[in-house]
Amino acid sequence: MTTTGMDEKIVVGLDIGSTKVCAVAGRLIRNNKEQETLEVLGVGETTLTDGVAKGSVVNVNNTVNAIRRAVAEASNQSNLNIHLVNVSFSGAHVTSVKSSGSITRSSSGDEIQTEDIDHLLNDMYRTSIPADKEIIHVLPMDFVVDTETNVNQPVGRNGVKLGADFQLITAQANAARNIRKCITRNNLAQDTMMLSALASGLAVLTDEEKYAGVALVDIGGGTTEMAIYYRNVLRHVAVFPWAGNSLTSDIQAGCKILPNQAEQLKKKFGSANPTEYNLNEVVAVPGLSNRKPKDVLLKNVALIIEDRLREIAALVQAEIIRSGYDGKLLGGLVLTGGSALIPGVEHIFGRVTGVEEVRVGFPEHLEPNGRADLVGDPAYATAVGLVWAGYKTIDNRISFISDPNRAIYDEQPATTPVRPSYGNPNPPIGTAKPPVSKPPVEQPKEAEEGQLMKWFRKLTQPIRGNETDPY
Repeated sequence: MTTTGMDEKIVVGLDIGSTKVCAVAGRLIRNNKEQETLEVLGVGETTLTDGVAKGSVVNVNNTVNAIRRAVAEASNQSNLNIHLVNVSFSGAHVTSVKSSGSITRSSSGDEIQTEDIDHLLNDMYRTSIPADKEIIHVLPMDFVVDTETNVNQPVGRNGVKLGADFQLITAQANAARNIRKCITRNNLAQDTMMLSALASGLAVLTDEEKYAGVALVDIGGGTTEMAIYYRNVLRHVAVFPWAGNSLTSDIQAGCKILPNQAEQLKKKFGSANPTEYNLNEVVAVPGLSNRKPKDVLLKNVALIIEDRLREIAALVQAEIIRSGYDGKLLGGLVLTGGSALIPGVEHIFGRVTGVEEVRVGFPEHLEPNGRADLVGDPAYATAVGLVWAGYKTIDNRISFISDPNRAIYDEQPATTPVRPSYGNPNPPIGTAKPPVSKPPVEQPKEAEEGQLMKWFRKLTQPIRGNETDPY
C-alpha cells in the first residue's frame, strides 16, 4: 500500500478490564486514496486476576502494577516515552440518564456557533445529581432552536434559544476517582476517560450501521455493555453485571472444577451450540493432589454456556424494547469483546432478540503488521477504539465528551508529567524523572450485584426524562 502521510500525533489507549489491562500505541496513516488506517506501534498486555471486579477497580495496588507493566511493554515495543493516555471506564454502576437543557443567546441575528454548543454542554455537566455520582459523558441527541425541534445540526442557524435532549452517562464518583488514581500513580496523564462500549464502537462499527440503527453489545470479562446508535447519534447506553466471568463461574459450579480449569475449558472447548458435541466427548480435568482426574462432558459445558448467553441476550432484548428502538435497528446487533468469539454466539443472540442481522465486530482499518495481528481480535476492540478516539469523535457536533472543567488529577503526583502528544519519542530536555509514588491504599471489594430477575423487573420500567438514576 502506498501511503501519502502519517499523523505526527501518536495516541495511546489504555483499557483497564476485569481480566486484563491492555495498552496500545498507534498513529493514523492516510493512503493514496485518502483512506485512513491505524498503524499499531506497540502493544502491552497484563493479566489482571484481582484488581477489577465487574468493571470497577477494587484493588488499587494490583491495578496500578498491572498498568505499569502493560504501559512499559507498549513503550518498549514502540520506543516511546508514554505520558498521556486515553483510558477506558466501565462498571455495573454506570447508568444512562435522559435529560434536557437550554441556554438563551444574546442575539437572534447572530448564527449559532460551536462555542454556543460548548456553553450548553458545560451547563449540562453542572446538572444536579446525587453526591455519590459523577457525570462522565454529556452527549446530545436532538437539538432545539427557538421553536424548531429535532434539529440535527444547529450551527449556522439563527435563534435566541438553543436547547437539546441529552444522554448523561453517570457513574459512581468513587469508581471514577479510583481509575484516575491508578493513572496518576503511574505518573501518567489522562486525556480522555471513555466508556468502554463507546470506545469499542469507534473500532468496530461502520458509519452506515450507526446511521441505519445498530446496537453494539460488548461482552467483556466483568460486564456486558450495550450502546444503541440511530441516525449517527448515540441514543441509549446500558451496562449489565454478567459477562465472560459469569460463563466461567457457571462452568465451575456446573462441572465442579476449579476456576482456572473452568476458564481453560471455556477458551479451548467453549461453544454455544451443544449439538456440536456427542454425548461421549469428554475432557479429563486434573484433580486435586492424590485424586483422580475428573471427566467433563463437553456437551454439558456447551449447555451451560448456551444458557448464560441466552440470559444476557434476553437482557439486551429487554433493554432495546425499553429504549424505544425495537424494530428500528436496520444495522442489527454487533457483538464484540472476548466472549463474542464463542462459536454459536451470533445464533443465540439472533434467536433470542429476533434481530435478523447479527455479526461479530473485529477492530478494522488496521495497517497490516505483526502488532496489528495481536489486536485484531474482538477482545481488543476497546483498546484499539481508545486509540481511534485520538483522531475521531463519538459525535462530530461537539468538541469534547468529558467535562473540560474537571481537574485532571484527584491527587497530584509529586512531579506532574509533561503533556506532549500522546507518545513522544523525544521528551523535552530537562524533564525530571518521576519520583516513586507513595504506596497505594487497597480499596474494599464492591458488593455483589442483585439477582437476574431484579434486573428484568427494572428493565420493564419505561425510561423517563430528567431522572438522576433510572435504576
